[in-house]
Amino acid sequence: MGTASAWRFVGRRTFLVLCGALFATQTMGQTAYPSQPIRLIVSFAAGGPTDIFARLVASKLEKELGQPIIVENKPGGGSNIGSEFVAKAKPDGYTLLVGTVANATNMGIYKNLGYDTARDFAPITQIMSSPSVLVVNNNLPVRSLSELIAYAKARPGKLSYASSGAGGMQHHAGELLKLRTGIDVIHIPYKGAAPALTDVIGGTVDFGFKTASGVMPAILSGKVRPLAVAGSARLAQLPDVPTMAEAGMPDLEADSWNGLFAPAGTPPAIIKRLADATIAILKTPEIKERFAAISATPIGSTPEEFSKYVKAEITKWGMVAKQANVQVN
Repeated sequence: MGTASAWRFVGRRTFLVLCGALFATQTMGQTAYPSQPIRLIVSFAAGGPTDIFARLVASKLEKELGQPIIVENKPGGGSNIGSEFVAKAKPDGYTLLVGTVANATNMGIYKNLGYDTARDFAPITQIMSSPSVLVVNNNLPVRSLSELIAYAKARPGKLSYASSGAGGMQHHAGELLKLRTGIDVIHIPYKGAAPALTDVIGGTVDFGFKTASGVMPAILSGKVRPLAVAGSARLAQLPDVPTMAEAGMPDLEADSWNGLFAPAGTPPAIIKRLADATIAILKTPEIKERFAAISATPIGSTPEEFSKYVKAEITKWGMVAKQANVQVN
């Protein structure tokens, strides 16, 4: 073999070796994930609904993935502190966010967010959905949505509704009701869903939209009266309570939801791995039963479906915030 031929042979052989090594490295990288513990960030305090769902899913997901999942609570700023932390994290699949409807509503009410939900996150899958329920205190002489609207119109500026905080889902739902009906009612924001519900029960405030998973005990014990479910279907625990559409108010759905997000730029193979594992556990009878017990529905959408849903929620609630002039800063 001549010198030139020998060099060509060595060159080709070196090239093939390098290609093989690169392929092996890529393959190892794909199959290795996850190779270390995963941080799951919850942007709300421990013990709340989002935290409960996160820890339930994490306990099952770590078995599917074969690595510990450490739930970390980073509350504050209407969920923005934890969300911004994940948005700026390394996109390697080891720092994830349990995002909520707040990541959609906040887009329309904060002028100086440190992140953009549509731009800075890679949606993985929607975990659950729980509709809001319109409830009134037992002293209010109304037993249907139409009666509440008529009662409010006869008393402009006299009735009030409670929310878990300015700019939150309950606030948006109340403003959407005002926009749809033209009623003049006062918004009373609270620091959390629990005190807001307490004052509706006590009669300090007349009504409010409350997440089904949080208000169901008060409804079943007769402490508040449900008028309608702001969801696409009736709730199994409240078979006689109509949806808002059935009660004559179409296009008024207010769902509390959460889902799994990774920082934008996370490799598609990792997104798929996480989505497949989460969807699998959401289909198990145990998860379905646990969620149903707290009036929540497991979803398990694909990354593409979840991305489309999140963008639609941002648009929907952004329009409500603009029309109702809902602003936080």
